[in-house]
Amino acid sequence: MRTRPLLALAGTVAALSLTAVTPASAAGPAVLTTANGDVAVGDVLNASLASGTNATLYSSATGTSGVSCASSGFSATVTDNPTAPGTATESLTAHTFGNCSANVAGVLGVTSITVNNLPYKATVSSAGTLTVTPAAGSSIQTTVVLRTLLGSINCVYRGPSLTGTANNADHSITFTAQQFTKVSGSSLCFANGYFSAKYAPVTDAGAAVTVN
Repeated sequence: MRTRPLLALAGTVAALSLTAVTPASAAGPAVLTTANGDVAVGDVLNASLASGTNATLYSSATGTSGVSCASSGFSATVTDNPTAPGTATESLTAHTFGNCSANVAGVLGVTSITVNNLPYKATVSSAGTLTVTPAAGSSIQTTVVLRTLLGSINCVYRGPSLTGTANNADHSITFTAQQFTKVSGSSLCFANGYFSAKYAPVTDAGAAVTVN
């Protein structure tokens, strides 16, 4: 009479024991990782220009007339980093340019380049596509101050978004000929600005960031 209950109890104990020693299936890596593990929400990512490269804002997609900067960098705070595959989001809070020169007729030099309307939203997909967009009702805007024989002029350029590509080979982000349109400025300001730059490596607390 007691055989069946004892057998049932033994089976239950065995099942519980098996469950206890069987590890739960581990979640995969997040979209953004470093050698230290997943990048945490709230972490700040930083990058400067890849060694030996310049950031440029040229008057055409294939020309060399315009502005070139030997230094540039950005900072972005991670706001979401889901399990891969997926899309991580960031808040781009700073984007700077320095050591700039101009190759434009009538222009003596570059006083400053300022990125306006920050912060911007940045998304990074597992496929390696980076998209930068402004807040609703705003635009991505850059003000370039040029020196001329007649004094300083302000050239203001705007665009709806930026698209770049992340590459894990060198932990880089590359923007190629991203078009901006002049919205104000003198005739010395070229009508369109095409932005190109390569930032590498992108780091989190000094560790290179990988996109999964």
